[in-house]
Amino acid sequence: MSSFLEAAHLLHERLEAALKAVDLSPAKFAALDQLMQAGEPLPLRVLSEGQRCAPSNMTQLMDRLEADGLVRRLPDPSDRRSVRAELTKLGRQRATAGAKVIAKVQADFAKAVSKADTAALQRLVESIRVPASPSRG
Repeated sequence: MSSFLEAAHLLHERLEAALKAVDLSPAKFAALDQLMQAGEPLPLRVLSEGQRCAPSNMTQLMDRLEADGLVRRLPDPSDRRSVRAELTKLGRQRATAGAKVIAKVQADFAKAVSKADTAALQRLVESIRVPASPSRG
């Protein structure tokens, strides 16, 4: 178990370092990437659900992204109580740069790990994945 955790930690460190080189944190990249994939402004509620975080955390993250010039907040035309986040040109550039460095780390990892080890790792992940709990009626 400790080897599995150590491998995950080391890979996470590589991802963080790669993102830091393009001036992003994992949280910032994840939000920018979600906006990039959506291709349109998203309500902060949708972003927080996509990132599995509390809405207050997303608001704080949006504050930082907006201060960095990576997103802008827009009123939601369908709900005046809601706000949407939109990527700026710089935000799109950073999201693209982040995706490239992530892809490089993933490619380097794939080269370093044999197909047999990759299959074993996938089996391990599947074996520890928590199944959905049955609904109670």
